[in-house]
Amino acid sequence: MIDPMMLRSLREQVATQSRRLAAAGLVLGTAGNVSARQGDLIAVTPTGACLADLRAELVTVVDPDGAVVDGTLAPTSELDLHLGVYRRYRAGAVVHTHAPMATAMSLVLDELPCVHYQLIELGGTVPVAPYRTFGTPELAEVVLDVLEGHTAALMANHGGITHGADLDTAVTRTLLLEWGCELYWRASSLGAPRTLDRAQRADFEKQVTRKAYGTTRPV
Repeated sequence: MIDPMMLRSLREQVATQSRRLAAAGLVLGTAGNVSARQGDLIAVTPTGACLADLRAELVTVVDPDGAVVDGTLAPTSELDLHLGVYRRYRAGAVVHTHAPMATAMSLVLDELPCVHYQLIELGGTVPVAPYRTFGTPELAEVVLDVLEGHTAALMANHGGITHGADLDTAVTRTLLLEWGCELYWRASSLGAPRTLDRAQRADFEKQVTRKAYGTTRPV
């Protein structure tokens, strides 16, 4: 039996974070989709919805096979992609956008280099999946493959995708991906950006553990 309070909370998360992405300028109109999972239920933005105005009651709920279990609107055309990330990477949330800088980098790069240690949260370098038509199993397949070892990827001539244990994490990684793409673009206009090699990235991860970087703690 579906818990209506849990369902409402899951829908509200998707609607709230969709509006957050729109307010940040990372989605325009209906371009982009967001989902969050709780157990065997996945709340996902409906196809054709304007994310800037999305309300919780419009969010569709599906099962792991993509069958609609609650809601009146068809789910996003990228549902196969979202479901694939849940199956392969045990994610708790997935975000796909056509954010301006991430999309621009998807037009020209084979991968986004690790030019700053914060990008290590995304896996270091960010791979670019080859172009496939939106909403197809072929797109889902190539994106799932390049996400191996990463929490973010660019999709050639299309946009970006991130996943996380929860929706707030996935959205934060989308913001980080856009920041990293803009950082690389700005640096490239000045010269050839330096990148962090594997040893430097490993040293950073050790220091994160030693210093509890990114977490609050008493003195």
